[in-house]
Amino acid sequence: MDRTPEKSLSAPQITVVIATQLRPERLPYLQEMHASLTRQSVPWEAVLVLDGADPALIPAPITADPRVRTLALPRPVGAACARNLGLNEVRTEFVNWADDDDVFPDWSLGLRLRLRLDTFTDELGWVAGYSEDLLPDGSRRLWECPAPPGYHAAGDVVTYWPRPQDTIPIGPTTILVRAAGGMDGLVQGEDYMAAVAVAPGMK
Repeated sequence: MDRTPEKSLSAPQITVVIATQLRPERLPYLQEMHASLTRQSVPWEAVLVLDGADPALIPAPITADPRVRTLALPRPVGAACARNLGLNEVRTEFVNWADDDDVFPDWSLGLRLRLRLDTFTDELGWVAGYSEDLLPDGSRRLWECPAPPGYHAAGDVVTYWPRPQDTIPIGPTTILVRAAGGMDGLVQGEDYMAAVAVAPGMK
């Protein structure tokens, strides 16, 4: 039986959780990220967590999209805490984190969901992909994290992050996870990691 997401899913199974302070210089990026979501091959929902920001600043195309729900926090709490509060609004089995300046390739969510549904066992807690940095001159640079591609047993990923000042082992915004757990992080800081230490996964 063909279980590819494009043919088998009639309702969203992925929620994209986006924490943002709606800084003026980042609003164009947020609109680009939303536009990239509209081009995905699988149905999705999104939770836009306003980290102490004014909801009136949300770009009109996003407020007009019924797939995007807004959670307005009364004061800034930091990225990790905002993301975790956003989890309370998730109604789907899977979550994908996103920063307000991320852009998803058209096939991104569908590919990760297909890997999770069709390729691996139910014990798999997360699937991560690659990411690229957009440089000021318009070129792109592949972001290389220490954790190599392939299957990772529970607790394996954190061994690639021996010191806090080292590069994080998996890019948090490239992870498709089951809607459970959360992120470690300072309440007023953005130093965090996705809680992948407790579940096996695939990069």
